[in-house]
Amino acid sequence: MTSGAIVALIVRYGICMLFLPFSALDKIFGFDHAVRQAQQVFTARRVAIGVLMIGLFIEIVCTIGVVTGIADRAAALVIAGYCAATAVLYKQFWAQGDFWSDPDGKGRGLFWDFLKNLSLGAGFLLLVVGTDGSGLQPFLDAPFASSHPYER
Repeated sequence: MTSGAIVALIVRYGICMLFLPFSALDKIFGFDHAVRQAQQVFTARRVAIGVLMIGLFIEIVCTIGVVTGIADRAAALVIAGYCAATAVLYKQFWAQGDFWSDPDGKGRGLFWDFLKNLSLGAGFLLLVVGTDGSGLQPFLDAPFASSHPYER
């Protein structure tokens, strides 16, 4: 494995490590807590569990795809959407009512978390479009193909 491939592996794992192992294990070992958190948005327990299982699937399977390079662009696109969805659903800074009035309030803290989720999603979109100037075309031509990140 070349030094460039090692760096690519480290960077890809670095962008993914929030999800696997940390968030995925947190959901597994703290399942009831995770369900209660999901119920803040999806009140029906069965729906909350279903959404939680979808999130867990994304965090495990798509992360493995990004790190291994297998269908990595499609996996990165799914994770980017997941980051945006979790920002909108769980980081509702606008709903707190204290964003402008309290610099230490919950709204301000959620605002930064919201932006972090969107920024992380943008990082995953960079894997989708690449940095070589080819844009979306390689993804559109073969959405489930590997970008072969370790063969350069």
